[in-house]
Amino acid sequence: MQASLSRPAAAAVLTLALAAVGLGPAASPAVAATIPAGSGSYTDSRPAGTSGPTTNTGAPVTPKLTAAAKDRPVPTNDWWSSLAYQRYGDNPYSTPMYGHPLTYQATSGGLEVGYPTTPTIVGEGRQYEYAHKADLTVGLNGLNSPDTKADDWSDWTVTPYWSDGTRTLRTTIGHGMPFVYAKGSGGDARITTAGTPTVFADNGNVLGITVAGHHYALFAPTGSDWNVSGTAITAGLGGKDYFSLAVLPSTDALATYRKYAFSFVTGSKVAWESTGGTVKATYSLTTEAKEGTERGTLQALYRHQWLHTSDALTPYTYVSPRGTMKVRESASFTTSQKNQGVLPALPASTGVDKARLTGYLNEVANASDPFSGAADTYWTGKALGRLAQLVPVADQIGQTGIRDKLLGLMKGRLQEWFTAGGASEFSYDKDWKTLTGYPASYGSDTELNDHHFHYSYYVYAAAIVAQYDQAWAADSAWGTMVKTLVRDTANPSRTDSAYPFLRGFDVYAGHSWASGHQGFAAGNNQESSSESINLSAGLVLWGAATGDTGLRDLGSYLLTTESEAITQYWFDADQQVFPGTFGHDTVGMVWGSGGAYSTWWTANPEEIHGINVLPVTGGSLHLAREKAAIKRNIAEMERENGGPAVEWRDLLWEFESLADPAAAKAKWDAGNGGYSPEQGESKAHTYHWITTLDSLGAPDLTVSGNIPTSAVFSRNGVRTYAAHNYDSTARTVTFSDGKTLSVPARSTATGTGAGGDPDPDPDPEEPGPSTGNTFRLKSGGTLTTATDGAAGADTLASADGVNRDGTPYRPTVYEIKKVDGTLAAGASTAFRLRVDAGTRVGLAPQVRVSYDLTGDGTFDRTETYRYFATDPVAGWEEYTQAVGTAAVTGSLGNLKAGTVRLEIWNALGNGTSQVQTGTDAAVVKIPFA
Repeated sequence: MQASLSRPAAAAVLTLALAAVGLGPAASPAVAATIPAGSGSYTDSRPAGTSGPTTNTGAPVTPKLTAAAKDRPVPTNDWWSSLAYQRYGDNPYSTPMYGHPLTYQATSGGLEVGYPTTPTIVGEGRQYEYAHKADLTVGLNGLNSPDTKADDWSDWTVTPYWSDGTRTLRTTIGHGMPFVYAKGSGGDARITTAGTPTVFADNGNVLGITVAGHHYALFAPTGSDWNVSGTAITAGLGGKDYFSLAVLPSTDALATYRKYAFSFVTGSKVAWESTGGTVKATYSLTTEAKEGTERGTLQALYRHQWLHTSDALTPYTYVSPRGTMKVRESASFTTSQKNQGVLPALPASTGVDKARLTGYLNEVANASDPFSGAADTYWTGKALGRLAQLVPVADQIGQTGIRDKLLGLMKGRLQEWFTAGGASEFSYDKDWKTLTGYPASYGSDTELNDHHFHYSYYVYAAAIVAQYDQAWAADSAWGTMVKTLVRDTANPSRTDSAYPFLRGFDVYAGHSWASGHQGFAAGNNQESSSESINLSAGLVLWGAATGDTGLRDLGSYLLTTESEAITQYWFDADQQVFPGTFGHDTVGMVWGSGGAYSTWWTANPEEIHGINVLPVTGGSLHLAREKAAIKRNIAEMERENGGPAVEWRDLLWEFESLADPAAAKAKWDAGNGGYSPEQGESKAHTYHWITTLDSLGAPDLTVSGNIPTSAVFSRNGVRTYAAHNYDSTARTVTFSDGKTLSVPARSTATGTGAGGDPDPDPDPEEPGPSTGNTFRLKSGGTLTTATDGAAGADTLASADGVNRDGTPYRPTVYEIKKVDGTLAAGASTAFRLRVDAGTRVGLAPQVRVSYDLTGDGTFDRTETYRYFATDPVAGWEEYTQAVGTAAVTGSLGNLKAGTVRLEIWNALGNGTSQVQTGTDAAVVKIPFA
């Protein structure tokens, strides 16, 4: 929602203010011309008395680009946008930019580079951050540039440019890139370190240094030689114009990184496809060989990426605010995820009292002002979204009169906004190549904030209209205006000269950014991830309703990708991302440098937790994938709130119903009489949502359909399959568990079937399906009691031909935090694992289980088990605690917010093996009740 407002007192914990200098009043707009768009129109100049992008003092500002880039649409709302958008008059360079694992800031002398590895907790414990702190600055001797401009960019890389009239410097940086690639002229290469460096390798043109505990390699052209003098490190370029550096995961990685030092990255690109219930995305770098023929490279994958790739990864890792990043030795990798389905509404169920629901619907349809006085883009959008949720609900129970009245209200308001010249309109800014709605709000005009939030409601509402009135959605009618909003916020084209590619969505980070200028010490931010999802869901529904499969599949890619990012970085579902010293289970805002338990406008826990839930729609079902995280989220909200939700109770009831429908229904039954709905909600929608899920069960994300407008629900072992068919002919939808469903044309259909149960008769001598004290190994480093995850396998690193018996060597680690339990008398640790070395000879996986009884970071008990010698025949073998312990240290006691960790590694051999995850044969049982 309000993602980048001026900072109220409640948001003071963010400590992000930057000094500013006044640069004068905003310029007056020119006389507007009207641009037709089907039946609609927009203007090419702002309405009188309004502002476009400005500095923080209100002075008009245009993009800060080189001549080579001046005509390209600028991707504002990115991780590096401060290079192009000068928000502060006294800073013509940039604010800190968080590429991960490296951080950057442009200065007059070049590019500061840092690698923050130790988090700090600030704002009275409400924010964690890995703040930028320069280890070194990349530049040229004598460089003193008056500014830094954006010279080139691609999907997740950018090239800043410096020039002082004598010297010029370009550096290419990006997400996941351990390298900085530099091209310069007019001076020798210069690296200025923050402190006196320690040299660990000196090979002429290759220098290894350690600064502030971080290891870097510097690479100059062959024949050059680095010279170290205090904190200044220089090298002549010998007539060449290139040099590079890399942050190393360890000093012994130098040889590997040296191989790719002169394979310069020149671009980045993602390609996606959504077919048969699966979303695949390939992330590729293009490179140029400055020396030799090597065109490969190294790139670090975020957690949301490496959880979903089967591509080989190296043992190298980096620290980041998003958890561990893992390194791949290749110029590309591919992720694959189940499509997170979207429905126009929850399906019909017997739990809904139609008369009661009709009464609630009439309260909205017959209100004196169904738009509640909304005037600006955001609050009008919220009102449209509120009505849009009720249209298919009214249709579902045969209330076609109410349905059509709501549709009429929505069409009327959309058409007002989609027609230039009235009190509300959209205006195109030719300098920033963006479309802004006026009246604007929350900096959507002066800071280019939140367009994807605001316009998501218009796209979603238009999709609902299109479901019932295809003529209205035609390009010759109002569809062109809808697509123009899409081009502004989620443009799939890289060649569109009027709008940038995916303005707000950061394809590598896996989520959107809200601030147009990124002008904060903590980088860019996003608060309401759920409103970003609302745009993706709207794209799925609009694309499906209008036959635009390209936009539909773009929506599926964006939603599925951001869903995993939300799961990991907002909700920390696997408890592997937030620092152990951060005392919260969720954040209201993600920043480039970390995350904050806060919002822009309040410290109220209900809104901190609810802001990443609203609006609740058929696009919210993805949240149900991690039900344990939802329960932790609700529990924390109630602890922080001093009791159950009051102000946003409806949103939080709906959120809870995705994990525990019965509990949510009980809260609704007890508290629905005397509350005011959240501004984007209604009693009609909340009642329908909660009672439907209570009847059908929570969404079952272990099963997916082969079209994006499908979903599955499960209650007491019975699955309900639902799908909406937008086609003009009937079709059969196939689900991943084999169920098929015949869906008539332009209709929603449901069917039922038995849900899959875990093994009903596990070996009594081994741990069975995961329960309160039995945990499954989950790919991604988690131990979980959940039984609805996907089966998989993790690779165990080679022992490299050395005997590692008893000492973990590059172990694969699985962990769960905040565990409570009473030590059970006479009980002991048990585990049941399946391992496989394929046809490799002489391998031996080994397990260690450790207990940190109080969660203070010190393990009070470790149990190392004898290794298990695998056979050289492909196929799973079972490894259990029956092998006996090799060593035990410490004592057990009761667990109170404790940590349980299982490590597994190859103790012998010279090759990799695998361990199964996500099954009942991948569990550890702890001796606690």
